[in-house]
Amino acid sequence: MDIVAVDLGGTHARFAVAELAGGRVVRLGPETVLKAAEHASLVTAWEHFQAVAGAPLPRAAAIAVAAPADAETIKLTNNPWIIRPAEIRARLGLDELVLVNDFAAVAQAVGALGPDHFRPLCGPDVPLPDEGVVSVLGPGTGLGVAMLLRGRDGDRALATEGGHMDFAPLDAVEDALLARLRARHRRVSVERICAGPGLPDIHAVLAAIERRPVAALDDKQLWTQALAGTDSLAVAALDRFCMSLGAVAGDLALAHGAQAVVIAGGLGLRLADHLPRSGFRDRFVAKGRFESRMAALPVRLVTHPQPGLLGAAAYFAAHRPG
Repeated sequence: MDIVAVDLGGTHARFAVAELAGGRVVRLGPETVLKAAEHASLVTAWEHFQAVAGAPLPRAAAIAVAAPADAETIKLTNNPWIIRPAEIRARLGLDELVLVNDFAAVAQAVGALGPDHFRPLCGPDVPLPDEGVVSVLGPGTGLGVAMLLRGRDGDRALATEGGHMDFAPLDAVEDALLARLRARHRRVSVERICAGPGLPDIHAVLAAIERRPVAALDDKQLWTQALAGTDSLAVAALDRFCMSLGAVAGDLALAHGAQAVVIAGGLGLRLADHLPRSGFRDRFVAKGRFESRMAALPVRLVTHPQPGLLGAAAYFAAHRPG
């Protein structure tokens, strides 16, 4: 059967038609990427996708949302759209609908992907475990976190709100970063640092340490400079970002009792060449008496271009209504 797979994040809404057979995704069609800020609602974005498709859409859908998917009213994190599940099926003309948290969908994709879609970041070069817990996280507009429980009866993806754990500074630079963020926010979560919008704050703290003026750059410009290596302070901020991401990934692995860790998402993929040569690994393993355990965990990066869409479709296949 064919379904519409949708991945709704903080910045973009992604759509594709997926073909399912034998309880798995056998084909994921071309994606259409829309900016959420340029559409009033999911319904109007859906209509845009239908116009792009140029044909009637399947009457079944899997929609991954950057929010808890089981609420009566879904308010997306970092996205102004509001979704009311009781109404959305009729508004989209659907016979079957599955709603899933966006990072539970990504975790489902991790279970569905073959080894050729993972790139080693650190740890032993071994496959992901067939049984046990895989921690899945990814920086983007926010910090998504999920768990993949693997066992003989199949995979089970669980959404979490791990991105909203308290940020724990580990040195004087991060003490200064926490002080800066605490002046704006009553509580500082790891998402304030380990997500795309966190880089400018890291950059500003490093500029203050060197008594440099803070350049008037938006997030996109700063990330472009950092990834291209065209500005030394932006590069230093990027390395700090990777260090913090490593620390958080290690904390999550300990909290989940994980046998492996997977980094996913569009920003994670853009960091593919930077994470292995940054301080990510040192911070990941620096967990006191658990250091040897952390060093033994495989840490992988998803290289599939659209794990959210694939995961939404895979989640539908595993949880098809009826």
